Amino acid sequence: MVNRAQIYQAQATARVAADTKQPLAERLRNQLVLQQTIARLQDREAHGAPWFTKFGLNQDRDTLNVLWPLYARNNQALMRDALRDELHNQLTAYVQLPPGSDARSAATQRAYGLLKGYLMLARPDKADASWLAANMLKAWPTRAGVPASVWQTQAPKLLGFYAQNLPAHPEWKIKPDAELVGTVRQILLKQIGQRNAESGLYQEMLQRIARNWPDLTLTDMTGDTDASTLFSTSEVVPGMFTRQAWEEQVENAIDEVAKTRRAEIDWVLTDKTHQAGSDISPEALKQRLTERYFSDFGNAWLNMANSIQWHEAGSLSEAIAQLNLLADVRQSPLVALMNTLAWQGQTGAKGAALADSIVDSAKKLVGRKKNAQQFIEQARGPKGPLDSVFGPLNGLMAGKDGTGSNGNLSFQSWLARVTQVRLKLQQVTSAPDPQAMAQMLAQTVFQGKAIDLTDTRDYGSLAAASLGQEWNGFGQALFVQPLDLAWRQVLAPAAGSLNTRWQSTIVAQWNTAFAGRYPFKATGSDASLPLLAQFLRGDSGRIAAFLKTNLGGILHQEGSRWVVNPSVSQGMTVNPAFLTAVNQLADIADIIFAQGDAGVHFELMARPSRDVARMQLTLDGQSLDYFNQMESWQSFTWPETPTIPAWILAGEV
Repeated sequence: MVNRAQIYQAQATARVAADTKQPLAERLRNQLVLQQTIARLQDREAHGAPWFTKFGLNQDRDTLNVLWPLYARNNQALMRDALRDELHNQLTAYVQLPPGSDARSAATQRAYGLLKGYLMLARPDKADASWLAANMLKAWPTRAGVPASVWQTQAPKLLGFYAQNLPAHPEWKIKPDAELVGTVRQILLKQIGQRNAESGLYQEMLQRIARNWPDLTLTDMTGDTDASTLFSTSEVVPGMFTRQAWEEQVENAIDEVAKTRRAEIDWVLTDKTHQAGSDISPEALKQRLTERYFSDFGNAWLNMANSIQWHEAGSLSEAIAQLNLLADVRQSPLVALMNTLAWQGQTGAKGAALADSIVDSAKKLVGRKKNAQQFIEQARGPKGPLDSVFGPLNGLMAGKDGTGSNGNLSFQSWLARVTQVRLKLQQVTSAPDPQAMAQMLAQTVFQGKAIDLTDTRDYGSLAAASLGQEWNGFGQALFVQPLDLAWRQVLAPAAGSLNTRWQSTIVAQWNTAFAGRYPFKATGSDASLPLLAQFLRGDSGRIAAFLKTNLGGILHQEGSRWVVNPSVSQGMTVNPAFLTAVNQLADIADIIFAQGDAGVHFELMARPSRDVARMQLTLDGQSLDYFNQMESWQSFTWPETPTIPAWILAGEV
């Protein structure tokens, strides 16, 4: 009885679904009911029918055999052919877009989806029910004669069921327009090639990997050392851009992406007669993905390294403590960081790896394990994909006993020099009069004499420069600023003392000699030229002597003008207004003392004037007598003879 009732029900469902006189929306509903009946019978055939329908009387298979042809005819008319025509029309419209236009470029990704759906209808082995149901509704959101709500609800179910059963019924496939498919493939290959596809594959791969690897912080990179008193950064390195991630997951993930590349994309864009070229081969894809990964890898580490900020000490004692920790090979966070960077920089290198002790040490640091052995020397391993980024840093780590004179710089040598500076500064703080000794030390440098501190500052600047522009922020923060800021602690009191000495030896005596005198003030009392010469002479004047004696290592003369030597400024900032004033006085001295003694050489020419018949001018015994004659220039020197009145001017009417 149960089997007979099901057979009658199936027959009734089939008759209703076969009625072509019903409206399109009603026919789609009837087709969905038929589809649900078939799906129920499929499930019973796959998992077994209820026991009470068996006993040799079950007719599920026979019922299915009867319903499948009816379903196929209805689906062909209602869904398959309509979808084929819709996709064909949209692909044709895409082909007709102007080549190189923005419209074609914008429609490229959508056209790829249309072509993929169109080919799924023609290739049952590629049919993806879930993809087809979701994406074809986007391509065909409304249908004439069917309410939007009905179409949006029923179309995914009808399309999904059809695609799900298409592999088992290859006779349902469509016959594609080969010429249209070839044209669309050719356009898509030209428009997107593999770049857009590779970008999606790459990002998708990174998203999967990122979940497995936590971000690497500065604390992780410096192991058991404490960097908080020396430097810090809030930037992190994404965990997927680490050597561990590469060796344990990323490398294999890229291999898998390369292997499945054709199965995921190539069948849409290529076939036996339409090949896209060797650039889409798994090997080529693997190479491009690897290059892209290591480019992002290097940028991630550079971004973190260049964001590091050095902490300025508040006193000379704090600066000494910083240098002490910085140069201590066993406890230095900088050594730990350099070790980590060097080890990470060898990611992807093939062949002979780094020495086992080096690798183990860096692994312990990054793995947050206790008692990690610090190291400095590093074997120069084979070239790797990150050599262009980490090569300069690895070269600095690998150098031994570099002096900097021939470009042979080494991290180990720099640390030794930092220790020398720290010991020198400790002598300052241990002296009976620390301020006086600091001033003497700074004065020695201002006079152009090299000391350990300035030599090490120069060496640090060379080391930072050797890392290249890409590592500029990192090099400045960790190789230049530690010594620069320590030097400022010595420089501050010395600079104050220098300013005081200038005020007492130059400014105060200048004011005593020339305050209230012409030409520095509009009065009848002139400044003494011999006294002015004592200050202004470029060879032996007080100002020049002060600058040469006290700032000879910072300022130098270009002609008669004083300029700062930026390469040896030693951290001293010279007030530009001070230099401007000094050079203005130098310009005056060039004019007044052009002949050695104070004086000005000039020419005068008398011109006819109304109601004046004769003009006589006497200047320090030099006369100009004009009596309505031809004008001419006459030379004068001032002062000529100090005993003669300065000048006399007389005229006749």
